[in-house]
Amino acid sequence: MFTIIADKECGCFKKSSFTNNKTFDSKDDALLEAQSMANHMNTKFCQKHEFELREDGANFAISVEERGQSGCCGGGHCS
Repeated sequence: MFTIIADKECGCFKKSSFTNNKTFDSKDDALLEAQSMANHMNTKFCQKHEFELREDGANFAISVEERGQSGCCGGGHCS
């Protein structure tokens, strides 16, 4: 079994149709889904976070980090 794990479920993840700890019988299927999820999260979510996919044995982990180094929340009022 291969599992996609979101290290941290941000608000956008919770509102999305994605499922955490989703399992697959095929490594290729899990990898394709994990890549699709990470890409969607980086392009369609609110842009407060950046998501990175990494392989960890039988798991594909999607980590979340604050986007940018300025500490700006992205609301447009920090400049």
